[in-house]
Amino acid sequence: MSDGIAAARIEQRGLYFEEFIEGALYVHAPGRTVTEADNVLFTTLTMNTQSLHLDAAWAAGTEFGERLVNSMFTLSTLVGLSVAQLTQGTIVANLGFGQVAFPAPVRVGDTLYAETLITRKRLSSSRPGQGIVEFAHTMRNQRDEVVATATRMTLMRCLPAAPRRA
Repeated sequence: MSDGIAAARIEQRGLYFEEFIEGALYVHAPGRTVTEADNVLFTTLTMNTQSLHLDAAWAAGTEFGERLVNSMFTLSTLVGLSVAQLTQGTIVANLGFGQVAFPAPVRVGDTLYAETLITRKRLSSSRPGQGIVEFAHTMRNQRDEVVATATRMTLMRCLPAAPRRA
């Protein structure tokens, strides 16, 4: 770099359809530590007034002994942790979720880590320049316990056509 001019401009983005490798495991970073504010804000914003998320006295009497983090926050964070690496600016749309499971609870103070396996991909038969990619997302906490899994189908952009030379 000289005279304040950048040698190259690099913009963070997700992957285009052709860049996904079936069978590849993408490990996302950084992790995300869940706070009290995260749980209360998400729970109240989404009108989920479940006592298990909001009422400490009530939740103390459950088998968990304390409030748990809203599982929809967990699912949203699972997908969100993958965005920068996989879909930022290259996704057309989420097509749907398949199996979603929460094998262990998430508690305030847990740090969550996610990874995504590319299970299938194919070009779209009805949308030229786009392809369908299936993700298998897994989230673990700081104790390496699986706390969430989900499969997701996405419609992704294909690589842009190379500019024609004159």
